[in-house]
Amino acid sequence: MKKLFKYFLCAFVLLPFLASSQQIINLNNDWKFKLNESNSAETIDFDDSGWRTVQIPHDWAIEGPFDEMLPANIGKLPWKGVGWYRNEFNLGSRSMGKQVYILFDGIMAFPEVYINGQLVGKWDYGYNSFYLDITDFIDYIGKNKIAIKVDTRNFDSRWYPGAGIYRKVHLLLVPKVHFEIWGIDIRTPVINKDSALIHVYSNIINTSGEEKEIDLINEIIDTESNIITSTAITLKIAPDSKKIHDQWLTIHNPVRWDIETPYLYTLVSKLESKDGTFISSKTKFGIRTFQFTADDGFWLNGRRIQLKGVNLHHDHGPLGAKFYRRAMERQLVMMKEMGANAIRNSHNVAAPELLDLCDSLGLLLFNEAFDKWDAKAGYLPEMDFNDFAERNIRNWVMRDKNHPCVFLWSVGNEMGDIQYNIDSGFNKLSTMIRLVQTYDSTRPVTMVCDAKSSASLRHFDYYDVHAWNYGRRYLPARHLEPEKSVIISESASTLSTRGFYELPLPEEKTEFTQSLQVSSYDLNAPSWAEVADDDFMWQEEDTYVAGEFVWTGFDYLGEPTPYNDEAVKDGFITQEQSAKSSYFGIVDLCGIPKDRYYLYKSYWKPDKTTVHILPHWNWEGKEGENIPVFVYTNGDCAELFLNGISQGKRCKKTDSENSIERYRLMWMNIKYESGELKAVAYQSGEEIGNAVVRTSGEPYRLKLTPDRTVLNATGNDLSYILIEAYDRDGNPCPLADNLVQFEVTGPGVIEGVGNGNPQSLEPFFSSHRKLFNGKAMLIIRTLSESGIIKITAKSDNIKQAKVELRNIE
Repeated sequence: MKKLFKYFLCAFVLLPFLASSQQIINLNNDWKFKLNESNSAETIDFDDSGWRTVQIPHDWAIEGPFDEMLPANIGKLPWKGVGWYRNEFNLGSRSMGKQVYILFDGIMAFPEVYINGQLVGKWDYGYNSFYLDITDFIDYIGKNKIAIKVDTRNFDSRWYPGAGIYRKVHLLLVPKVHFEIWGIDIRTPVINKDSALIHVYSNIINTSGEEKEIDLINEIIDTESNIITSTAITLKIAPDSKKIHDQWLTIHNPVRWDIETPYLYTLVSKLESKDGTFISSKTKFGIRTFQFTADDGFWLNGRRIQLKGVNLHHDHGPLGAKFYRRAMERQLVMMKEMGANAIRNSHNVAAPELLDLCDSLGLLLFNEAFDKWDAKAGYLPEMDFNDFAERNIRNWVMRDKNHPCVFLWSVGNEMGDIQYNIDSGFNKLSTMIRLVQTYDSTRPVTMVCDAKSSASLRHFDYYDVHAWNYGRRYLPARHLEPEKSVIISESASTLSTRGFYELPLPEEKTEFTQSLQVSSYDLNAPSWAEVADDDFMWQEEDTYVAGEFVWTGFDYLGEPTPYNDEAVKDGFITQEQSAKSSYFGIVDLCGIPKDRYYLYKSYWKPDKTTVHILPHWNWEGKEGENIPVFVYTNGDCAELFLNGISQGKRCKKTDSENSIERYRLMWMNIKYESGELKAVAYQSGEEIGNAVVRTSGEPYRLKLTPDRTVLNATGNDLSYILIEAYDRDGNPCPLADNLVQFEVTGPGVIEGVGNGNPQSLEPFFSSHRKLFNGKAMLIIRTLSESGIIKITAKSDNIKQAKVELRNIE
């Protein structure tokens, strides 16, 4: 009998919007910062005038400098250390009698928070959000001094984690009777075509010391700002207590949240008291159903959906760990345009904006909390595991549980000790799973596995969905427990360097050379992984598999397989030759698509025309030699032309046992001559599109292409500007490596530069960058005043380029 999991609506809770009895104070500007220990830095009168002024988000390590002798696996950056942050704030007379909280989205790591010289709280896990009640420590009238010590020395990581206050900080001032932070919970136990029942749980706190009578009002608003249903009740809240009250509402003819139409309603929750105190919060939510089936994968709103997912690490390349909403939005939009419909936040609690964006863009989220349950999660040997698990799972699930994008919780990744039940591993697993289910019983939970033989111990009995990484390792677990759905939580791990092509083609996927780059023919992978085409084929053959999550959507800092620390230990390369960033990405470190982007797009978006040729056609010195040419297309056939002469027509071999023959079109013996390559693609005999690659001359001019030219004067909006070199005839120069200088005037600053080269140790914070295989990226951040931002790019002996951006309030 087919086993079926059914899960329903979720919603997401925003910080309550500004109302008459409530204040939200941004604490992201004008921080003083000093790296290294500083005695008495927590005290009120400490002199920080000699410290740097920084804004949040801030990652002290991304500024470098790179050190070629530091471990490659964590990005060759100096992230281990101690840093101090100081700031001050005034509350004013409106704040008298308010409860005051400070909310941190993420601090790496082990922060100690001091208010007016007193320690008010600590935290451990650098990726998780947390908040502190600082009411008893603040001065409502005068200045308040805040100091935060950040210490990464005991934190551990397998990749670059960043260092510092790298996500936003807010103060929240509320009346004595208020909603608990993350305390609005919306569920939909019944959804059908004609109506949806909305079950709202309101967690209300009374810190006043006396009983309070309040009116609780909930209203649901559609996208046109119409109130479509509401309910109200009068409650009495005992002194110094918390009350959970549930209410039911009905939406008639509900519009579903879906990956194609991510419709969001808004719940407005209000607390009103007889003394005129008023508080209101807004909660956007989406209505949808989903099912995990054992034999037919994943269903959303009553139809089968193949999960086409990518894994994303938390860093943003040249920005490091600093979280900017626009940087995250750009990544997600690029993935969705490629055909992705799902994201896995590997392997840590994400910034809350990631969930907001997934909700609004229509991307499903495989929501993961941890890599390992050790120092990589801020869990140290002297800590109590149950306490650590309780506080971290609570914050994670309470914060995220209402987002409609979340369809699966993951409590950890590739934990060998847990998979093999070492040191009470299954007891720890049981604790984690139970805690997630305590705070959210509406979704399934999983643990991501990689140790194939551990399936015999049946750890999957503790969780709901099989989630396995690479190489069809899910097969033993599927055989032992066929009543659970299967997800490939990490697929491919194909390796490549953008724009780099090396001949001859590798005969084995693990053939790597002393070039210290990996060929973009997309034929290389580590021994434990596979090329992208294998996973396409396996999912077609194993139709019960719900989908895949590719490792990874973007390159990231650290884990530079195959030129990593392990390769140094094995004597394959020297420490100086090891790289700083990964080769796994479908998109490079600074956000430029690799060839593989178009392979995935051609398969994941079969109804969207894709025709992409590789490699480039600049092979001086190889005239008359064979150059393999690949075409990635959604068509079933293509014809290749060299200087107008047909090189033959190729069609995909859909029944081939060699996966790359199923999904790529390949001409292995094209004799090189300079000129023009053209591919014409066909579907069922009809031409659907074409692509052209030409041999370029010497670089003649630069070109600047911003992803956005109209920006918001918020102080944290971004524009990504692609820099390319073109020849005199307008052809891109695929081998150009010119050094480019940047000049920026107006209300904008350089926030980062990059070129996607895993071997480059050039600084990310700089006014210059070398092109790498013809391209580089400049990231501009806005300031808080409006105006025109003017950018000029210059390089010796070629024409400069200019572009203007409008920064508007």
